[in-house]
Amino acid sequence: MSQALNDLLALLALEPLDTGLFRGHSIDLGFGAVFGGQVMGQALSAAKYTLDEDRPIHSFHSYFLRPGDVNKPIIYDVENLRDGKTTSTRRIKALQHGKPIFYMTASFQQSNSGFEHQAPMPDVAGPNGLLSEEQRIRALADYLPASVKPQLLAEQPIDMRQVNYVDPLQPIPAEPLRYIWLKAKGTLPDDPPIHKYLLAYAADFNFLPTSLMPHGRSFWERELQVATIDHSMWFHQDFRFDEWILYVVESPRAVGGRGLVQGHFYTQQGDLVATAMQEGLIRPYA
Repeated sequence: MSQALNDLLALLALEPLDTGLFRGHSIDLGFGAVFGGQVMGQALSAAKYTLDEDRPIHSFHSYFLRPGDVNKPIIYDVENLRDGKTTSTRRIKALQHGKPIFYMTASFQQSNSGFEHQAPMPDVAGPNGLLSEEQRIRALADYLPASVKPQLLAEQPIDMRQVNYVDPLQPIPAEPLRYIWLKAKGTLPDDPPIHKYLLAYAADFNFLPTSLMPHGRSFWERELQVATIDHSMWFHQDFRFDEWILYVVESPRAVGGRGLVQGHFYTQQGDLVATAMQEGLIRPYA
């Protein structure tokens, strides 16, 4: 297992403070604020501390209220809304400087049987032979701002490989559709919640920027504000995130300075294991 992945797993293991209260820390990824995927992963981890093991996460809905400070701890306050016969619901509030920066409502459910169907997996190139995100970033090293260069060039815990690569320095108008292969860099514990928390973390990469593709714009442009407003996710079945997952991202609409994106996650065997949706700001700074 890579050191970066070890560090990420440690980041998700929160410090209990009191009943329903947990403390987490941050890794600076060079975004100028706490990475949204980190907050989602930590919030899910905090909620799971208050639940029985037989109730895995099946969905969450979240709102980002304020930018998080990477230099300060984040306090997660978990409220037990309900424990039913098969379903539990939690509300998680993330706090910094006495103010909420993030809210999540999450639902956890025991396994049940019933009707099944799924959308087919797209026929795209596999991950072997594709350049990793790290390799592509290192090729752009001479063009990176000095203020974020160390973070962007650091080893990453997730191997990400774009099938249809979008150059952040020279974007051209294109269909708002991305295919990205994802996998943790190392063997993960046989603990299904960990795999789901890591997928929630990874889901925030390359997601909202897909809505900029038809306009030939890049989230690296300093004059653009690209920020998540809300993010929802549904987990359909267990999976391993130390095996390749295809992330299919598309943006059906952009309007009013906001972009909407949706994502589907498939195993290499073609199983649709999770779905995500997000809306965020994509507009010039005022």
